[in-house]
Amino acid sequence: MTALAEDPTAAAVLAEAPCYPVPPDGRSPAIEAVREARAGSCLAIGRDGVCLILRRAWLALDLPVTPPIPAYLPYGSIGVRRADLRCGLIPAELLRQVLEHFRAALPNEAAAFILWDEANRRFWVDFPQIDRATPSHLTYRPPALPPHHHLICDIHSHGHGAAFFSATDDADDAHATKIALVVGRLGHTDGPAFASRLCAGGMFLPLPRSPFFRRRS
Repeated sequence: MTALAEDPTAAAVLAEAPCYPVPPDGRSPAIEAVREARAGSCLAIGRDGVCLILRRAWLALDLPVTPPIPAYLPYGSIGVRRADLRCGLIPAELLRQVLEHFRAALPNEAAAFILWDEANRRFWVDFPQIDRATPSHLTYRPPALPPHHHLICDIHSHGHGAAFFSATDDADDAHATKIALVVGRLGHTDGPAFASRLCAGGMFLPLPRSPFFRRRS
């Protein structure tokens, strides 16, 4: 088979994010290998459009990224949309800890990360060192993680202000795979307010459901 690229760098880039046509019967060992992988990604092209298949130790995402292609393609279907937390839902108690920390930081903005240990399947909260915090500005850095530890949620507050993603947030999140949350209206009787999204494949996606669960009493 003729190579897709002669340049080694270009070939490595294409190998990192390959593109596969879906066979007419829908069964493809190459595509299924990505779906079952601990980490990886590909684009699957079917008669009903193009699907981003992305896997992380904590996330399984199958996302149609185009409408059906109008040209005739003798391909199978890309399958159904999927967005599952392989790590499981995050204990709501951790969100409570984060909100308490954010309220204590008022009127300034604050930040927190929810991390996951793949080996023992344990979640915990990491409060990063803050470089600069004011009521309208925050500078902080993600933690350096050892192998098999993963950043699941990147959370920051807007203090008493509204919850929204800024242009700075968009630039910071553009190449990340994570859940991003902004918390606003802290200290208000009708607060707090939340803005949330899943960052994956260079896209910002609405969360299909809350990533947190509450234990039944």
